[in-house]
Amino acid sequence: MTERPVLLPYADPAFVADPFPLYRQLREDGPVRRTVIAGGLEAWLVTRYEDGLAALSDSRLSSDVRDAADTRLLRQLPGTERESMLGNMLRSDPPDHTRLRRLVSKAFTARRVAGMRPRIQAVTDRLLDPIVAAGRADLVADFALPLPVTVISELLGVPVDDRHDFQHWTDRMVMRGAEPPDPAVVNEAWLHMRAYVTELIRDKRARPADDLLSDLVAARDEEQRLTEDELVAMVFLLLAAGYITTVNLIGGGIATLLAHPDQLELLRSDPALLPGAIEEFLRYDGPVSPGIARFAREDVEIAGVSIPRGATVLIGSALADRDPARFTDPERLDITRQDNAHLAFGHGIHYCLGAPLARLEGQIAIGTALRRLPGLALAVPPEEIPWRPGGLRGPRSLPVTFARSAGPGPG
Repeated sequence: MTERPVLLPYADPAFVADPFPLYRQLREDGPVRRTVIAGGLEAWLVTRYEDGLAALSDSRLSSDVRDAADTRLLRQLPGTERESMLGNMLRSDPPDHTRLRRLVSKAFTARRVAGMRPRIQAVTDRLLDPIVAAGRADLVADFALPLPVTVISELLGVPVDDRHDFQHWTDRMVMRGAEPPDPAVVNEAWLHMRAYVTELIRDKRARPADDLLSDLVAARDEEQRLTEDELVAMVFLLLAAGYITTVNLIGGGIATLLAHPDQLELLRSDPALLPGAIEEFLRYDGPVSPGIARFAREDVEIAGVSIPRGATVLIGSALADRDPARFTDPERLDITRQDNAHLAFGHGIHYCLGAPLARLEGQIAIGTALRRLPGLALAVPPEEIPWRPGGLRGPRSLPVTFARSAGPGPG
């Protein structure tokens, strides 16, 4: 392909608020498009569902950023102790990926997650109790953010009171916009995060408990199944990935419902539709956009397009999930949709380990909010909702109003 790369205009508020018109045009233009993505990086964007599904299972496409020819990708990571951040399962391939994923997979099985329902419900109601009496709230800052942070903190055995610190550092390391991140800001955030995680590990070594972090420390110290750098990277990944996308699922799901009053009323009238509604929110406007990055280990061909070794391949899950060749009437939000094999959680060996937990948190959070916040409506015009600019999609804030209630939640 010889055409100039298409710029994804993250500096344009209209695109950030609604990227789907451009996504649709890119998909219609061809199955693979050269693009300039967040941070000014160039990538080969896979735009269609079947090609994206195949690419997510293609062993010629690596998850390890060290396989990328564009050295700017590594420079966007912390310059200090970079290997410590790279040694996690998100950025690794077999056999390391297999070993690392096995260490934590038992904590995220559907059965284990289902047992967390009462605790997630209790945290949800505790967060909503002060909100329901006020008549207005920012449902991101007051609800969608603290809920998954609290859940992942308790699962790991991390003090919930520390959440503001690790949120702050994580945001500075992973958030992307039109311009490349400031290396000094990224480095400073990582140094704080590394010191924090190291102290957590030290505490768990001294006082192990019944939590996932204690189990990981034991796997490091007693069984030698991961290195110290891998342990640090794993804890960072679980802390960050354990809340960022779920915040966007909850906040984005509620924002999507408020933009589709017919679907909002349908869900209010029939809460049994919640599981399917969560899948539709993930398909229609999921928390990862435009998609999932991989790096070509060798020259590869996708949909007849030759992609050179070392190229960044961006598998456009957000584009694929509105592909009319795969989904009927894909531009329409339909919480009763039955055939909904979206790619929001990926596919293959890197399929999101936390998907069962994210689904459950989304169901409980959105279902409870609809039940306890009657008359829920935006407090600002839709065009004033600020959205995250690149890579991770969701509202940064969601000001709403609703009918006040003095009653506490059920447990």
